[in-house]
Amino acid sequence: MKNEATYRKLKVWQKSMQLVTILYSELKFFPTEELFGLSSQIKRSAISIPSNVAEGYGRDGKKDYLRFLNISLSSLFELQTQIEIAFNLKYLEKDSFEELYEYTREIERMLTSFIRKIKD
Repeated sequence: MKNEATYRKLKVWQKSMQLVTILYSELKFFPTEELFGLSSQIKRSAISIPSNVAEGYGRDGKKDYLRFLNISLSSLFELQTQIEIAFNLKYLEKDSFEELYEYTREIERMLTSFIRKIKD
């Protein structure tokens, strides 16, 4: 395999992929009645973050790429809200919530910085 540029080398993609894995582990402990509710929403939001980074990377042009990065950022904000709801409902312990939230904040900083870099 050649040493080609790929979305897989982007730190923000790698970090958001790790977040998906961590969240799936946490969701195993959610009540079963949440399987098609909050759990499902959290999964969709989390998966959307790296997916849109990757999809935008494959698009032609800066404008399209920025649009997908912004969708990724919006999904991240949704996820932050959803994990806070899960914490409020006592589906997440305080330590887990704080760790997850800080993880999402790190990805938020990475994404916003990356968006600014692409814009310039």
